[in-house]
Amino acid sequence: MKTLQTSRILGVDPGLRALGYGIIESTGRQARLVDYGVIETSSKQPLHERLKTISQGMEQVIETFHPDRMVFEKLLYCKNVSIALLLGQARGAAIAAGARLDLPMSEFSPTEIKSAVVGRGRASKLQVQKMVQLLLNLPSLPEPDHAADALAAALTYVHSRPVHDLLQGVKR
Repeated sequence: MKTLQTSRILGVDPGLRALGYGIIESTGRQARLVDYGVIETSSKQPLHERLKTISQGMEQVIETFHPDRMVFEKLLYCKNVSIALLLGQARGAAIAAGARLDLPMSEFSPTEIKSAVVGRGRASKLQVQKMVQLLLNLPSLPEPDHAADALAAALTYVHSRPVHDLLQGVKR
């Protein structure tokens, strides 16, 4: 009989004002909360300082919790090109922090995350928060919603890991 390996997953919800992160530990498809929060920046800071704050904050989270994998929400669509570029830069700062620390990475679309966690690709933020609360057996809703979205991304990887690993050629 094969023993299931425990892994630690860091989920990230990209944002420039507030980048959400959530860390869970999973054995098979069972998951438990380790930590969650946001890395905040001020719009009064120059962009390069905000990106530095995000990068350093992600490195600190990674060095504190030692995740085995980083999981991101893909940026697919944004009505405002300027906002999309800023979000992409914040996402890039977080990815660079994980890459510097040699973390394997995965990404899922918002629809994939909502489908995996709620069962509907068009679920509301509140529905995602409630399902994350239920799946991780939390006493209250995880807040802010950026952190809940990051936990949802991590849970998506846990629930889809066998298929994801097969498609990526990962050996266990």
